Amino acid sequence: MKLGPKAVATAITVSAALALTACGGNANSGNANSGAGAPAATALTLGTIQDVRSWDPAQAHVGHVLQPYQAAYDSLVLREPDGKLSPMLATAWKYNATDTVLTVDLRTDVTFSDGAKFDAEAAKANLDHFKNANGPQMAQLGAVSEVKVVDADTIDLSLTAPDPSLEFYLSQAAGLMGSPKALGTEGIKTEPVGSGPYVMDKASTVKDSQTVFTAREGYWNKDLQKFSKLTLKILADPTARTNALVSGQIDATLLDPKTGKQAEGAKMKLASNQVDWQGLLLFDRDGAKNPALKDVRVRQAINYAFDRKTILDQVMLGQGTPTSQPFGKESGAWVEELENKYSYDPAKAKALLKEAGYESGLTLEVPAIPMFETQISVVKQQLADIGITLNLGAALTNTFTSDIAAQKFNAMYFSLFQGEPWVAINQIVSTKALYNPFKNAPTELQAKIDAVQTGGTDAAKLAQEVNKYVVDQAWFAPLFRVNQMYFHNTKVTVAPQIQQAVPSIYNYSPAK
Repeated sequence: MKLGPKAVATAITVSAALALTACGGNANSGNANSGAGAPAATALTLGTIQDVRSWDPAQAHVGHVLQPYQAAYDSLVLREPDGKLSPMLATAWKYNATDTVLTVDLRTDVTFSDGAKFDAEAAKANLDHFKNANGPQMAQLGAVSEVKVVDADTIDLSLTAPDPSLEFYLSQAAGLMGSPKALGTEGIKTEPVGSGPYVMDKASTVKDSQTVFTAREGYWNKDLQKFSKLTLKILADPTARTNALVSGQIDATLLDPKTGKQAEGAKMKLASNQVDWQGLLLFDRDGAKNPALKDVRVRQAINYAFDRKTILDQVMLGQGTPTSQPFGKESGAWVEELENKYSYDPAKAKALLKEAGYESGLTLEVPAIPMFETQISVVKQQLADIGITLNLGAALTNTFTSDIAAQKFNAMYFSLFQGEPWVAINQIVSTKALYNPFKNAPTELQAKIDAVQTGGTDAAKLAQEVNKYVVDQAWFAPLFRVNQMYFHNTKVTVAPQIQQAVPSIYNYSPAK
């Protein structure tokens, strides 16, 4: 879940900011500690978008919703800011020759906050619990058929088929480790029990307002425990987050291009990162409900209709990069020559529609999405310029994923993750993908997908062929990659996390 631009920015007055300054506390007023190896005598306060619904690690999510869990739970694998995977509770891991068994060696010096010991039995208990707890990311272990304890500090993960994303998933929700004594209890839903760098201060925590953590004594990795106190203030409204940041109530938060202007004016620092792409998803590529979309010339004409640079400048204040491809630049599947595959060319778009037999026009229907009114309005105008009518249907509701799966929409405007290639393929391209609801699966494309799945260390490079196919066949009409704008004050140093809207909890340090 990411921030999108609001159609109209709310004005923020100086007096309001000053008032918040007057009532706000010092964000860095944590307890002092001394002695070798003690946590830094600094507190960290972050502005977050929503509270955690359950602290059961099996209910953890992705993106900014993963960050709170990292305070209390270590993961098997640590994802560095540049995306490199490093040891954490797992010291090493290796596949067998067929990439169907992953053997994981584990640390032997770690305990959970309730005193339970971390070992192979604990790791198995967590992975089994994650698979069975029906959490929002349970698909991360979809390929894992069995977890076996080899010895006290070794487990084997057996797979039904190779999964090039599994090691990545073990750095995400699927890799979070909770105390085996607490898994499945009611208590862990409201108070996390992990081996992570911080423990919840329940007395200071207020549901939907703030969650407070303190540094855990005896934590095994002091390099990751940089603050004595961590507070997550829940501030759903971007204007409220902006005010809190510039008034000193919080140290860092996610903003958007418009609210970011105020943060820039207040001399806040920007840690920018491109995570998502925005554009049209042309679902009905076999023409099951809209026959025009079966013709690749129609789908390509749609792509040529957009002046991506102008839309980006006017709607997103230039915060992003125009693109014609749905795979991100750091993913390994990105292809330079695809970046401007479909330049703005309305004459060519009209010619393609004429060749396809739609010279007199056609109609597309998309759902209304409250976060994207401005973008959809501009898309509607530019499609009209080439003879395509865009009709706006009912707004997306909280049942939108089931509506998409039920083929309720032939096309839609949306913002989607540009992450690891196999993750992206299974999000938007493969027949398992939610955003391929009509299950389009040309034989030529399926062969390229299969090559990625069995490609081992070459998977990302092989995914370039998938990218080329879906761009040539115009499965989507991407407009631009969006800059995620994470602002912080000068009291802390923040390293952006590749492919995440907000940094991992380990990426913050007291400023030197």
